[in-house]
Amino acid sequence: MNEQAAVPRTDVLGAPYVAETIVLGDDHEGPVVATLVRRPAGSSRGRAVLHVHGFADYFFQTGYAEWWNARGYDFYALDLRKYGRSLMPHQTANYVADLAEHFPELDAAWQRVTERDGHREVVVSAHSTGGLITALWAHHRRPSALVGMALNSPWLDLQGSALLRVVGTPVISQVGARQPMREIRRQVNGFYARSLHRDHEGEWDFDLALKPMASFAVYAGWLRAVRSAHAELHRGLEVPVPVLVLASTRSSVPASMTEDVHTTDIVLDVEQIRRWSTSIGRHVTYVGIEGAIHDVVLSRDPARTRVYDELARWLTTYVQRSSGTRR
Repeated sequence: MNEQAAVPRTDVLGAPYVAETIVLGDDHEGPVVATLVRRPAGSSRGRAVLHVHGFADYFFQTGYAEWWNARGYDFYALDLRKYGRSLMPHQTANYVADLAEHFPELDAAWQRVTERDGHREVVVSAHSTGGLITALWAHHRRPSALVGMALNSPWLDLQGSALLRVVGTPVISQVGARQPMREIRRQVNGFYARSLHRDHEGEWDFDLALKPMASFAVYAGWLRAVRSAHAELHRGLEVPVPVLVLASTRSSVPASMTEDVHTTDIVLDVEQIRRWSTSIGRHVTYVGIEGAIHDVVLSRDPARTRVYDELARWLTTYVQRSSGTRR
């Protein structure tokens, strides 16, 4: 990779979004990069938000970025290695053998947001698997400029019955260690992506090559890494800032494109999210949003409006008030 790779460029979302490539060296598949996307607020007063997507996902939620900008926050989004803008032809999409492999790009993004760009108060925002990754990162790194974490349906446990988790986890661990690239067969009906994309039954435009209808393949080594991360979280993390966890009030497993697809979480079990959210830190606010979907900011109204209302309430009550006392 040459130095030109790090030069900011107009992002695929168009101006005012800009993107820069973060060169991370090589792994077992070859060169690795991450991508940092930015939408400036104009006058940020030293405040920023750093957002991290979920599995089989990437940043495209422009309305979310604009919401933060309107409140004086420069908005950054990180496409992790092997995801979205960062996925390279020689790579296995979304695959890592340890979720801590994502820490270097988080460290690099954090350095750019804080030291290079001068932001003194930064909120980390994350969705689904990104919520698990960033919670672990914040626990281990404890960055001084971090003032809050807003987690959107974080993936905090394996879906399914308690028996499945008890019996299945040791099997996942063994297979993942011995055959990390063994694909875990699963059926993906595509209902979730169809409920989002504007060419189907949704409101949103996104690249179906980067966020496919049928998701991406899941491999034993990656699932082993996720279960190891779940176990660490279940033992209790110490994220030292106010944390907001937003999720739907209900999960469902629809057999067709019913209304439940548009009004419930059909990806994760929200009862697990609620159960384990307090394991993230000592100051966690959990809010269930009636009618929300898995990515709560992409929910239909009126659920989406309530998501932003709750986010604003948390931001002013816990984050800005506490950060103001440190000045």
